[in-house]
Amino acid sequence: MKHLLIVLFSIGIQLQAQEFRFIEPERYLCQKIDHDFTIDGNIKKEEWQEAAWTNLFVDIEGRYIKKPYYDTRAKMLWSDQYLYFAFELKDHHIWANITEKDAVIFHDNDIELFIDANGDTHNYIELELNALNTVWDLFLSKPYREGGPVLNEFDMTGLITAVQINGTINDPNDKDESWTVEVAIPWKNLVTTSQYRRIPKHGKSMRINFSRVQWDTEVIDGKYEKLRNKETGKLLPENNWIWSPMGEIDMHRPELWGIVTFVDHQDNQSFYNPDEETLRQLLAHIYKQQRLEKNKNGKYFQSLKPLNIKPDLLKKYHIQINVLEFTYEIIGSTPDKKISYYCNNEGRLIQIQ
Repeated sequence: MKHLLIVLFSIGIQLQAQEFRFIEPERYLCQKIDHDFTIDGNIKKEEWQEAAWTNLFVDIEGRYIKKPYYDTRAKMLWSDQYLYFAFELKDHHIWANITEKDAVIFHDNDIELFIDANGDTHNYIELELNALNTVWDLFLSKPYREGGPVLNEFDMTGLITAVQINGTINDPNDKDESWTVEVAIPWKNLVTTSQYRRIPKHGKSMRINFSRVQWDTEVIDGKYEKLRNKETGKLLPENNWIWSPMGEIDMHRPELWGIVTFVDHQDNQSFYNPDEETLRQLLAHIYKQQRLEKNKNGKYFQSLKPLNIKPDLLKKYHIQINVLEFTYEIIGSTPDKKISYYCNNEGRLIQIQ
């Protein structure tokens, strides 16, 4: 049943035709600590005082869409053994029902982590937790738009998670404050090739994002029940509040996830390169337009001209496309030509060394 739900979820994600629109990613400097610590859900412990909060989560479709009615934020740290996460989810009515590991946790309110270790948009992990600390961990070799496969049997060896309830759970008779979450992921779970079986070095980055699923509810017979459309009887859509916005309701767009840079000492350097990010998003946009054309007419555009991308933008980033019968490749470089990327017909973004 769980596999069927995953398939149905993937079918529901549609690529939408649109003009190229740059979405600035959220960024975070993740500080290194020299020791590991106990994971118990308490995010007020001494170690977390050294870490900055992220910006508050926003609607998945954009920063200026409807504002979430509860605040959500995160912190990160890293050591030689673990990548650490802390979350604070404000909530006046905390509830959860799912207790089976690897069930579809987002049927409850939840917090979700997405990590693409090498930033190529493939081979990434997803982790979901509800307020009962029930976990769903899975591995995706490709985004849903490319048909998976999704490895629901994937288990993060050595994963540690904990939840603390600041209030009560499943009790609608009082007003709660929040639930907080701690996660420690061993580095061995975050790599896919021998090239990345290393602890990060100062200044290196990963593509990471967070999502909070929040259902609107009412109390019926002393229990929380999800709101339904009064005319159709169907459940109302869930709220999706995330750290770095996607521009549409689809978390599985790794090319737009936030940028987490690992630092082992204080550094005033800005590790963000806006031209590199624009190049990556431009190549990903061309890939999506090519995919739409193939789905519609059975073949790819043979040149960049039908894509209606501003010529000065294509020129600035040295975009070239080579189309064969069943595949194509796109290559581009930053204006100074110091950084180049390759994108194939599966949307994989690879930096050319």
